[in-house]
Amino acid sequence: MPTLKVRFPGGRYHATPWGHHVNEGLIEWPPCPWRLLRAIVASGFSSQGWSEIPAIARRLIDKLASALPSYHLPPASAAHSRHFMPFIEGKAQKTTLVFDTWANVGDGDLLIHWPCELDAEEAELLGTLISALGYLGRSESWVEACLTEEHTHEWNAVPCKDGEHRGRGWEQVSLMAALPPVEYDAWRECHVVEALVAHPLPDGKGKPSAKLLKARASALAPYPEDLVTCLTKDTVWWKGHGWSQPPGSQRVLFWRMSDSLQVGVPTARREVLAPSVTTMLLAITTQSGNRSALPLITRTLPQAELFHRAVIGRLGNGRRADCPELTGKDECGHPLADHLHAHTTPADLDGDGHLDHILVYAPMGLRDAAQRAIRTLRRTWTKGGIGDLQLAVVGIGDLAMLRRLPAPLSRGIDQILGPPQGARVWESETPFVFPRFLKARGKNTIEGQVAAELTSRGLPPAERIEIDPVLTKRLRHFVRRRRRGSVSPKADEGYGLRLRFAEPVRGPLLLGYGSHFGLGRFAAAHED
Repeated sequence: MPTLKVRFPGGRYHATPWGHHVNEGLIEWPPCPWRLLRAIVASGFSSQGWSEIPAIARRLIDKLASALPSYHLPPASAAHSRHFMPFIEGKAQKTTLVFDTWANVGDGDLLIHWPCELDAEEAELLGTLISALGYLGRSESWVEACLTEEHTHEWNAVPCKDGEHRGRGWEQVSLMAALPPVEYDAWRECHVVEALVAHPLPDGKGKPSAKLLKARASALAPYPEDLVTCLTKDTVWWKGHGWSQPPGSQRVLFWRMSDSLQVGVPTARREVLAPSVTTMLLAITTQSGNRSALPLITRTLPQAELFHRAVIGRLGNGRRADCPELTGKDECGHPLADHLHAHTTPADLDGDGHLDHILVYAPMGLRDAAQRAIRTLRRTWTKGGIGDLQLAVVGIGDLAMLRRLPAPLSRGIDQILGPPQGARVWESETPFVFPRFLKARGKNTIEGQVAAELTSRGLPPAERIEIDPVLTKRLRHFVRRRRRGSVSPKADEGYGLRLRFAEPVRGPLLLGYGSHFGLGRFAAAHED
């Protein structure tokens, strides 16, 4: 597969896109495939002494025309000069303003790769023709070109596929390219039949008159016999036959990086990353604004799962997401050993029994990619709900940021975080689900499992642990089993616990199975 390496000794590339006037100040970047093929053909006439195009050259051109090339564009910036050219109008000499626009490419190399196979003879001829190129585009665009084996560059200008959208950082440009020879032959055959309908040959053995032959030749004149002949026709010829663009050519769309042609001196892109934060708070609303249509607090776990799934999908954009603070997995896909990754906690901050906010808290920090995925997520869903739930970021920062929220939201935040100095007593706000089977003795007792959960989060041991039957009954309707992406709890049972510590502990306090999705959340309580 041939790859051309083109260097511009003058540091400039001059070419106006097809269909545009020079004074529009536009630059054809990258050089269009049609221009490249014409330059190769012209090199044969100027350097190889062709009087007609040989068969091997026709095979070469047909192969190159059958595939659209990919480009590696060097950094370039747009520049222009303007001057007044004289012209004669009647007896008076006047001037007109003319723009001369070019791309500053410096000493960068332009690589052009055709995805087609050439035999040794064709490759040798292509190398000979392009090495003889003196310029590309206008005559000021001096070039030095050769075949190269370089294939390691990223192709930053490529043909656009049907239905493809490359997203931010890319833009589409229209270039002129040749029709594949098979398509041109089919197109010509169809139009030739139509053109000769008005000039039929005589029936029987009658010879056509010279006038008829001349009329038929005139009717066929606008349709060159093959694609290679189309490439040899100049602008005067195809405009004289009434074409708006050369026969055998087509408009094609290419993707190129949006900074491929800068206005000004090319500079390296510097990505500004948002500083890491530990906390993000989002508000949930319905499209109608009806707060009673928000999900009930008993759906804390499924709402957290739906939100987390949507964020991961946005983060990965169809591919595997590499964001341990949100996925809870390292680069090899292994679960993280601690609980420093994100806790997605839907909450009822105004106390009306409906979820109205989602708190995302990650002690290890949420980096730029995680923040962007959460910030740009505009909606989530609820099973059996009417319409989507809308999301909006309320705050980004640390836990102290949450304490600045106004009432009545501040009361809900105070329960989740506890007072600034911490609280000694914490009670279940969502059911605590034991991660292992509950045993009467050993490390899997109530006290043993809660103590293990506290230790894994770097918290001090509880002085007293008790199951409160009133709390347990109040939390009995909560969903306690994850639907996707996790093993089920050992027992689908939720408990309301009361924990008493010797010293004040700061929240948020999230323990047990599903604690990263809203289960096992405790609220600060009064010591009495």
